[in-house]
Amino acid sequence: MTRVELRQLRYFVAVAEELSFGRAAERLLIASPSLSQQIKALERDLGVRLFDRDRRSVSLTPAGAALLPHTRDLLERADELQRRAGQLAGSQPVRLGYVNWLPPNLSSRTAAVGRVHLDAWVAPSHTQAARVADGSLDLAVCWVRTEDLERLGLRARLIGADRLYAVAKGGDTSDVPNVAARDTDILIDDDITSWASWNVYAEELTQAVGARAVRISDGAVTGRAYFDHVRHCTRPVLNSPKGQTAPLPPDLVRREIVAPKVYWTWSLVWRASEDRAGVLAVVDALCEAVGDLGIHAPDAWLPTDDPYALPG
Repeated sequence: MTRVELRQLRYFVAVAEELSFGRAAERLLIASPSLSQQIKALERDLGVRLFDRDRRSVSLTPAGAALLPHTRDLLERADELQRRAGQLAGSQPVRLGYVNWLPPNLSSRTAAVGRVHLDAWVAPSHTQAARVADGSLDLAVCWVRTEDLERLGLRARLIGADRLYAVAKGGDTSDVPNVAARDTDILIDDDITSWASWNVYAEELTQAVGARAVRISDGAVTGRAYFDHVRHCTRPVLNSPKGQTAPLPPDLVRREIVAPKVYWTWSLVWRASEDRAGVLAVVDALCEAVGDLGIHAPDAWLPTDDPYALPG
């Protein structure tokens, strides 16, 4: 058997968790065709088929399901090996996890305070926050609630914010009107493992502004299937942070949401018990002069349990 790369194993875990090559590729920040090729190469090297896939669905084969827990364990041990090697070398990097958004110029902003190792396991917000809590990561960029910080023993600082918009049918971009938040559809997915944070956020938003919840079960909160939902819905559909920068198909348009403007915050989280100067220095370097990013404007909306929501 040829040498199997840890990178390919991380790709396998991502596809297994998303059960979608498109969503896994977005999560890993690589192109879908490249991800598919790497999975095929891994299957060839292992001598087993890991996934059954067709145009509509992706599922683990019995071999894939059997290998998944061993792969996760192997990746955890590889991360632990890297941590121990860093300790022995006396220059252990700060381990940073993320979901899909990172601050610009991350390397230059932290160069003066220490090395930052960007973790290759891209996972949902609730997973990354839990990994910080259990020590698998030192820091993570994710969406959290005040309840999550208290439950997991974490602290947070604002590091970024996305103003969400809606996507609607219509290819003429010359005069696209704004849309009131109450006149949008919001997708809520049955898969609470992958979309736990988004579902909590979306449920509160629908109740707060009177938007319409659309229940789905295909993971199409983002990606190509999301655009298919837009085409079938009669109203503009709220986008998610994972699709914030995705190019729109020519038959769809972006519509700005007003009354209120809808924001999603990104927090940099670390353990409340953290006392290592290197980790805290990275926090300061990344969050310095961030400002409020528009989230405290009179017409802005945040969930009530968002760490940065103003009282009242």
